[in-house]
Amino acid sequence: MDSIRILLADDHELVRNGIRALLEKLSGVEVTGEASNGHELIRLVEKSEPHIVLTDIAMARLNGLEVTRHLAKAFPNVRVVILSMYSDEEHLYMALRAGAAGYLVKGAAREELELAIRAVARGDAYISPAISKHLILNCDQHADRGLAPLKGLSCRQTEVLRLIAKSKTTKQIALDLNISVKTVESHRAQLMDRLEIHDIPGLVRFAIKVGLVELRD
Repeated sequence: MDSIRILLADDHELVRNGIRALLEKLSGVEVTGEASNGHELIRLVEKSEPHIVLTDIAMARLNGLEVTRHLAKAFPNVRVVILSMYSDEEHLYMALRAGAAGYLVKGAAREELELAIRAVARGDAYISPAISKHLILNCDQHADRGLAPLKGLSCRQTEVLRLIAKSKTTKQIALDLNISVKTVESHRAQLMDRLEIHDIPGLVRFAIKVGLVELRD
């Protein structure tokens, strides 16, 4: 491609101005427009058909995830990079399930922004190292401790199990992991189903048995 055409979306004008200033310093990159909400972003995509959409998650009317799902179906050639303040596993998974090709944490350096743009433009995926390093370390810690019974669980499910075993309430777990109460309840139901344990005391006993938590926790 002659140049990488990018549409930028964020509901804060100052944020858009800052990101646009960074993008315009990159060679071979053209910012074709800006949107402050999801509906406006979709209209601009229909008009300009950019190569990449760089969008925040939290926006008025349609959020970034809803826009991503729409674009994945209506404009499969347009690749979406989520630029978000959230650096947790749950938001990453939601973005990837919606069809995002990249996930970049706000506050990333200009060099990382460029890496993400060029990787996605050539057809690769990009996940901010701030998230991927955390996921790898989280899983490695469980593997190093020999927690074989946890092998069938995701890192997020394992973390929810650990917090349940530490007597955290559903609301406390949601706050600790920056996810919704409904998501915590969903993870808990999946844990019970996969482990074939159907009450909280049973989950606690299991977590202690496999060494995920110690009795003094």
